Amino acid sequence: MSTLYERDAAVLAGIEKLRFFPLEVVSGQGSTLTTPDGRQLLDLSATWTASGLGHGHPAIVEAVTRAVRAAPGAGGLSAVHPDSVGLAEDLLALVPGDGERRVYLGHAGSDANDVALRACRHAGARRTVLSFEHSYHGGVGVAMGVSGVHVDAGVAADPDSVFLPYPNPFRPGHSGIEQDVVDCLELAERYLAGGSIACFIVEPILSDGGLVVPPDGFLRRIHELCRAHGVPMICDEVKMGLGRPGTLHAFEHDGVVPEIVTFGKVLGGGLPLSAAVGPAEILDAPPASALLTTAGNPVCTAVGRAVLDTIVTEQLADRAAKTGTLLQDSLRALAGSPGADRIGDIRGRGLAIGLELVDSATGAPDPRLAAQVVYRAWELGAVVYYVGGNVLEITPPLILTDAEAVRAAEILGAAIADAAAGKVDDEEVAKYAGW
Repeated sequence: MSTLYERDAAVLAGIEKLRFFPLEVVSGQGSTLTTPDGRQLLDLSATWTASGLGHGHPAIVEAVTRAVRAAPGAGGLSAVHPDSVGLAEDLLALVPGDGERRVYLGHAGSDANDVALRACRHAGARRTVLSFEHSYHGGVGVAMGVSGVHVDAGVAADPDSVFLPYPNPFRPGHSGIEQDVVDCLELAERYLAGGSIACFIVEPILSDGGLVVPPDGFLRRIHELCRAHGVPMICDEVKMGLGRPGTLHAFEHDGVVPEIVTFGKVLGGGLPLSAAVGPAEILDAPPASALLTTAGNPVCTAVGRAVLDTIVTEQLADRAAKTGTLLQDSLRALAGSPGADRIGDIRGRGLAIGLELVDSATGAPDPRLAAQVVYRAWELGAVVYYVGGNVLEITPPLILTDAEAVRAAEILGAAIADAAAGKVDDEEVAKYAGW
């Protein structure tokens, strides 16, 4: 009998796979995933944050059950129903903003960003999109073409895109991080002043580019420039928003109120759901220019409402701040243990944590070690992936317990020590390309 992984290899398209180890799972509960042979794994990814409430959360189970039992159709394309309207109302109540606003509902962060970008181009009759190097905004359309990660991988950049350097406090330029910020802002000002910019799309924390946390105030200064030139800023909160950074919205850290905010992943609680919240003058026209038949469907929108209610009523943003601090402290406590000299940096906000692995002699990024560490962590009982080549992206469910946070640090510490000591089979790891 073939294994589940072998069966997958025989039937599912490779273009939709991003594999780091032969992960097979048959069930999940809370922050735990279970394999076909009954092994339990601590989930430190939450499916790239999409399972933000963990697995089998009762609020999601109840919402799905209620919605499926008597679903009024399968989408919001040509009809309205209580949960699509209700979810839009919930989002407008939770997302700060001025004036008349609208909500686009979609299936994934990719389409939410793509629609927001196209809507900005239409509304302002301008074409150029400002974005950042090593950014990620989606895997389709314009969103893919303005994603630095995809461009780095060989995807053609959108012809009307401009990529700016994202300030990285751990790896600043020769003149230091403050000068990097100044240089970035001056470059942004130059483009914005040219009159051709349709919008500026920004990740408040650069996620797939290496979980880079920018200096305090950076997002605010970018937004001030955008406002000065009448250019809408799209804040991409798909991966880093809705409680994960220890605040409800990641942009709150800098006291910013973006013109457009996009959501995905955790919003659907594991189901396909996304949203863009922004001015009616941008998102209302042209009619029927962003059609997905099952977008706004009763099941996903019911779950979205349950997710938002749970995050707010259970104060999961505050919990993420507290548990995230414990997890970071536990990781820093690895100092002095075997392999700890390979940890170059530990950074993050709330339960969005990056652990950068380096060559201990030079401080250079060590992607080979990162691949070995995530593989060894899987063997030891945890699911974690790397981004930016050499950074462990630690984004567990928002319901992670204190005990699980401590155990996560123990497993990661052991995985780093084993990989640094040469105890991981390079040939086996090489079978899984990751990024």
